[in-house]
Amino acid sequence: MSPHSQIYAGAFAEPVFAAQSVFRTLMDGFARPGTIGRLSASASPPSPLGNASGAVALTLCDHDTPVWLSPALVKSAVPQWIAFHTGACMTEAKDEARFAFVEKGAAVPGFDQFALGTQEYPDRSTTLVVEVEALTGGQPLVARGPGIKTEIVVAPVGLPDVFLDLWTANRAIFPRGIDLVVTAGDAVLCLPRTTKLERE
Repeated sequence: MSPHSQIYAGAFAEPVFAAQSVFRTLMDGFARPGTIGRLSASASPPSPLGNASGAVALTLCDHDTPVWLSPALVKSAVPQWIAFHTGACMTEAKDEARFAFVEKGAAVPGFDQFALGTQEYPDRSTTLVVEVEALTGGQPLVARGPGIKTEIVVAPVGLPDVFLDLWTANRAIFPRGIDLVVTAGDAVLCLPRTTKLERE
């Protein structure tokens, strides 16, 4: 497929219903942190953006949400794909982004480089979408907090070695901080800033 045609292809077949379905899965994931949600609506974004991350972009991004992309995504057809299908504009400034996307295997920037919101407007922060190898089978982390009955173990494969340190620092500035969506294949795992993570 030519780079030009990649920009126009790969969006939801039924945009309204698909976006509603993905949105429900994401909201359920944030309400019940640590659970793995399967996306019933599929997207096929240009490489190297993964399918689940592409579906999240189509659902959440719009003309009011500046988007930051990792360097490899910037060099691909992904910026034009997101812009064409959602109307969102790209930004090189991490702290201006409402959503940020990192493809599988790429370096994950420090969370404090993104918009962290303010005490008065904690919602003015970045939601970071990171694709990994898999959502199970990695280093077990125990999650506790709102939406989790007692505790739940999460174990994505492919998060950076310093992830737990980044997350602990992020949680320490609550109500400010980023929220995280981890994707793999057609699945998502949501971690709001309220979730506490510790090694098992």
